[in-house]
Amino acid sequence: MKLIRGQHNLPSFSHGFDSGGSAVTIGAFDGVHCGHREVLEHLKREAVKRGLSTTVITFEPLPGEFLFPEKAPPRLMTFREKFRALDALGIDHLLCLRFNDELRTMSPRDFVERIFVNGLCARYIAFGDDFRFGKERAGDLTFTESLADEFGYEVAPTSTYDVAGERVSSTRIRSVLLEADFGEAANLLGRRFTLSGKVLKGKQLGRQIGSPTANIALKRVKSPLHGVYAVRVSGAGLVDAPAVANVGVRPTVNDGSLANLEVHLFDFARDIYGERLKVEFMTKLRDEKKFDSLDALKAAIARDQQSARDWHAANPA
Repeated sequence: MKLIRGQHNLPSFSHGFDSGGSAVTIGAFDGVHCGHREVLEHLKREAVKRGLSTTVITFEPLPGEFLFPEKAPPRLMTFREKFRALDALGIDHLLCLRFNDELRTMSPRDFVERIFVNGLCARYIAFGDDFRFGKERAGDLTFTESLADEFGYEVAPTSTYDVAGERVSSTRIRSVLLEADFGEAANLLGRRFTLSGKVLKGKQLGRQIGSPTANIALKRVKSPLHGVYAVRVSGAGLVDAPAVANVGVRPTVNDGSLANLEVHLFDFARDIYGERLKVEFMTKLRDEKKFDSLDALKAAIARDQQSARDWHAANPA
């Protein structure tokens, strides 16, 4: 899959669409869940019928993060994870538009003409009837349809995808994750929920108190999870390795400003700084808690590790 970063790079890519044009969809695609996959499979089918390539348009930052940074919900995945998920699904191009005041105030007609038509040579456009774009969010499916004859493309709505009679959405998935219902989250995502990132060198407090951890950069202020979990870890030569993880702000030893993911791998001592790990969440052990002393924290960590070991022993990979 080819990544196009920003509308300023569209001219250098547009020649790749000239021969047949592209089938385009647009959205946040946070989590690339079952509902998103239904949209993408629809896009691929229609693209094949028409001899088109497939293009997904998304944003960085996400619109809610730009407009309401304090209120924006936590992401289900990083941009890197989104890229890999879309690539695995066989999408040809990913256009990542920088969401800023220029994009926010662009007229819907300019958006259609500059992005869809001139930039991506769109011949088929599909998105949900609840998606809005352009100045004052005035662009929608009906507006895009009104320009179809002028610009020579087709427009189609995408249907919602239901599980147990309820629409699958990123908001619904965040809700079940907060309840630590990882089975239901997997049903909605089409896979187990994971967090991933590169192992960084931290303050090594875990090593000092006898419980070394891999500190994984989440690159986000908020996490959809908070607490202590039994997890399975892959990467750095590991496959479904049993472990225990803490997700949160480490209230006992930290100022609480950024979300952290710390993983203690059982019976593991190798140096893996700089390696990328994927952490699969299996069950919640407890909420995050601030302890009165490091000794109390150390005792709680020992209990957490034993609880996680017991869970893994009863639920082998």
